[in-house]
Amino acid sequence: MHGVQSPTRRQKTPRQQASAVLAMAKLAVGVASEKQASDILMLDVRKLTPFADYIIILTADNLRQINALAEDIRIGLKAEGVDLHHREGTPESGWVLMDFADVVVHIFAPIQRAFYSLERVWEDARQVVRIQ
Repeated sequence: MHGVQSPTRRQKTPRQQASAVLAMAKLAVGVASEKQASDILMLDVRKLTPFADYIIILTADNLRQINALAEDIRIGLKAEGVDLHHREGTPESGWVLMDFADVVVHIFAPIQRAFYSLERVWEDARQVVRIQ
């Protein structure tokens, strides 16, 4: 039965999949906002790159907050059945990247965010959410 869909589990339509990915991205934004991240930006990059649908960029004031945000976002998405595929960086480096496949989250310290300026890299992306 390998490769055969169970009759009780249906494939999601592309619209349902897109809706689920958007909800996942908004959940990450919500967790970041609740945990006092600043300058939260969610970008729709579906028309610009094949590796993700949404990129979320946010700022944390200190190492402890970077770590807490990364952990809380991971736990929040895990509770919804979304696994973290890859994580790069450390709070000490001032930049943590979390890859949830369709959604990529960048948590920056203020200096690193200004230096890397991902908003300029993705300036052609559609802004979905901005929380100052």
